[in-house]
Amino acid sequence: MSRPASQPARASGEFAIGGNLPVVRLGYGTMQLPGPGVWGEPRDHGEAVRVLRRAVDLGVTLIDTADSYGPRVSERLIREALHPYQDDLVIATKAGLTRPGPGRWERNGKPEYLRAQAEESLRLLGLERIELFHLHRIDPNVPLADQLGALVELQAAGKIGRIGLSVLDYCDREGIGFIPWFPMATGALASRGGPLRSMADRLAVTPAQIALAWLLQRSPVLLPIPGTSTVSHLEENVDAARIELTPEQVRQLDAAISGT
Repeated sequence: MSRPASQPARASGEFAIGGNLPVVRLGYGTMQLPGPGVWGEPRDHGEAVRVLRRAVDLGVTLIDTADSYGPRVSERLIREALHPYQDDLVIATKAGLTRPGPGRWERNGKPEYLRAQAEESLRLLGLERIELFHLHRIDPNVPLADQLGALVELQAAGKIGRIGLSVLDYCDREGIGFIPWFPMATGALASRGGPLRSMADRLAVTPAQIALAWLLQRSPVLLPIPGTSTVSHLEENVDAARIELTPEQVRQLDAAISGT
């Protein structure tokens, strides 16, 4: 294993998903790899491949994706860049959305569609088993039992390993990994004079790095997956694992965020 200094992501610590699938807590999300509107091929194919390879070089062992990213672009890029996969790399993917066009997402939780998406992801990623498989969103037009039942059937068949849960307080209490979506460095919190920006300026880092550091210290079950399409931004994000906020700084951000 490379020294932690050469793999800064490892400074974020580890978490065992399901109690037996260890990952480095600071992961990488591939939503920004496709073109505008999360649609079509990346603006720079070579850079997309370099970003994925650099993420692993920096110590990332959890990569989050979905067949809807592109659609089918991000998963294909992951295979191109990283297959055959290193033993400790976990690729998490998702199902339950259709893509009628750029920037457009529609729910589809029909069991046959979820099963088809899982099979497509296995093919695109070059995997025999997906260790972590999520629903994008619960489809209100399909009984929840039917949606989860399709995933349980895939699990029983050995095609997926673990099914996600997305309620932070419950996850925190039960020690279940929670993968957050977070609008990094956006809105009032990161604006000039806002708490993220002010703290970032004092520490000579970026608001996005402060937000990531806060997420990592907010709860030991949080597994942030910041996304980017450039190597330089990836390296900046991963360096956030080295930032240690004081308890008072964490309280200040908790108070600011709860007040938004």
